[in-house]
Amino acid sequence: MLAVLEEQPTDPGSDYPNLFSPAEWDYVQCRFMLVDKLLSSDPVSNVNIVPFVGDRVVMVRLEDGSWEIPGGTLEPEESYREAICRELLEEAGARMLEFELFGAWICHSSAPGPFRPHIPHPDFWRLVGYGDVEISGAPQEGGEHVVSVDVLPLAEAVRRFTLDSRPELAELYLLAAALRQRRHGVKGE
Repeated sequence: MLAVLEEQPTDPGSDYPNLFSPAEWDYVQCRFMLVDKLLSSDPVSNVNIVPFVGDRVVMVRLEDGSWEIPGGTLEPEESYREAICRELLEEAGARMLEFELFGAWICHSSAPGPFRPHIPHPDFWRLVGYGDVEISGAPQEGGEHVVSVDVLPLAEAVRRFTLDSRPELAELYLLAAALRQRRHGVKGE
């Protein structure tokens, strides 16, 4: 179960229309929601983080040229916090300093079975948070083939996601920066 975020933006659907619109990823239908806390981890399959290094954000570029947000699928018996720490190290060569959960894609799959045997199916959640990270080295070998890790101003990340036809991720980064500023008084570049 998820608890809905109490400090909702005035109208997140109009402020971030691409993020809050229903989406389809292959055979998965999903909808993004703001959440305050996780009451049960049973339906969690994936976790992502909008990473901040000071007032800048981190994004990764894959071999196919696409820009992505760090994160991925939980391993068997792994908590979402353990998963995001592992994924950050694998994909961005980064160490998590702080993580604040703020949203989730609530998903339903029409596939005949789960992506991996230990993942909830057909309904599952992809958690999203923001947090401070420290780049500690190069990306490690993992599921994705990362060719670059960029630490850049928020406006440049938004521009890159938009050019890459990923407006929902551009808005996700904008929302994370706004929530981070509201909660911690920290402003993104």
